[in-house]
Amino acid sequence: MTSLKAGRRSARDRKPAPQLKSVAEKPHKKAYDFRELPQIKQLQMHRAAADMMGIENPFFRPHDGLAAGTTEIDGKPHDNFASYNYLGLNGHPDVNAAATAALEKFGTSVSASRIVAGERPLHGELEQALARIHGTESAIVMVSGHATNVTTIGHLMGKGDLVLTDTLVHNSIAEGVRLSGATRINFPHGDLDALEKLLAENRHKFDNVLVIVEGLYSMDGDFPDLKRVVRLKQSYDAWLMVDEAHSIGVLGKTGRGIAEHFDIDPSEVELWMGTLSKTFSSCGGYIAASKVLCDYLKVSAPGFVFSVGLSPALTAAAIKSADLLLREPERVAKLKENGHLFLKLARAAGLDTGPSMGYAVVPVIVGDSASAAILSNRLLARGVNALPIIFPAVPEKSARIRFFITSEHTAEQIERAVAITVEELEALQSGGSAVDRLVKAAK
Repeated sequence: MTSLKAGRRSARDRKPAPQLKSVAEKPHKKAYDFRELPQIKQLQMHRAAADMMGIENPFFRPHDGLAAGTTEIDGKPHDNFASYNYLGLNGHPDVNAAATAALEKFGTSVSASRIVAGERPLHGELEQALARIHGTESAIVMVSGHATNVTTIGHLMGKGDLVLTDTLVHNSIAEGVRLSGATRINFPHGDLDALEKLLAENRHKFDNVLVIVEGLYSMDGDFPDLKRVVRLKQSYDAWLMVDEAHSIGVLGKTGRGIAEHFDIDPSEVELWMGTLSKTFSSCGGYIAASKVLCDYLKVSAPGFVFSVGLSPALTAAAIKSADLLLREPERVAKLKENGHLFLKLARAAGLDTGPSMGYAVVPVIVGDSASAAILSNRLLARGVNALPIIFPAVPEKSARIRFFITSEHTAEQIERAVAITVEELEALQSGGSAVDRLVKAAK
């Protein structure tokens, strides 16, 4: 007992325990001010320059109702050329009824990842419908089109692999390749001779090689010679991925996409990617492919395994839209007629429509970003809603107004839109020197 006492320090010898300061007594340090980030400073400079030029922000304008061939902005009707509603299925009574029925039965969310407790019969039904449309064995549906590309490419490819992409592919493809750690090489837009050269020079250096093209390029409105792309990937033992976000429901006699347009056996392509937010009037993305690949992605792709399942209402809306696509091919025919009419009138009027093939996307190339924004605002003032695409989405000298054509547009709307665009562009260009001075002053 004595030795124990001797081994202990007396209360007088012990150092007092440190006293914790209350939150109120601690020095107040604010959270980081993100205005100090260089990229945010640059954005603020761009906004200041636009304000100095009197350019109203053409983005984030709220629509007061359904966005179809027409829309309401600030309570006023506009001819709408800024909608992905290619076949007019968004707001279709049958689509709305299907979404409502799913909402009443399953609620607003499946409340979990599909792999654990979020699976509903609707999910499998939608995947079967998409596989039928694409002519593949299977499909896997995810909650985001962007995330579908990111997680699929990021998961399948890796270090030691090569991804060859058309220079105009979507950001989601670029992000997927970056995530994967694979080497990426771009070939000039639509230049299949360059693609062949890259395959010949590089195929032997890598384990797996994936070629990625789009079924319809959303910035230029053109599409690749898919027959030749297929021959090239077969010759060099590569994989092929086709992003059909803007081509499914648009190309092909019945809207089955670029494979139908070129009469290609869908099984010759390893991965068909698509989104649900356009033709299918819903939200989300999918891969249509072999059953082996889809089954593998369902148990291993992070963007699927660790994400909640697609909501019941959105799933049901996509199922009904897929059904209407196949039952009413006249919608596809009308879309083609409208797209070709817009392109014909625009070119006849001297507008620069780039390489557009006149299906659902027709750009009117203006030049600099400031001019594109000003032209968009002028069109809006005259009842035409069409948005600018500016740098860095496109090169600065290729800024444009992008017109999305739908099956719901009338010939009168198309004629009016082209005529107004010509008038306003001519008026803008006649004062071009003043705009140039303001742009230089802003810099």
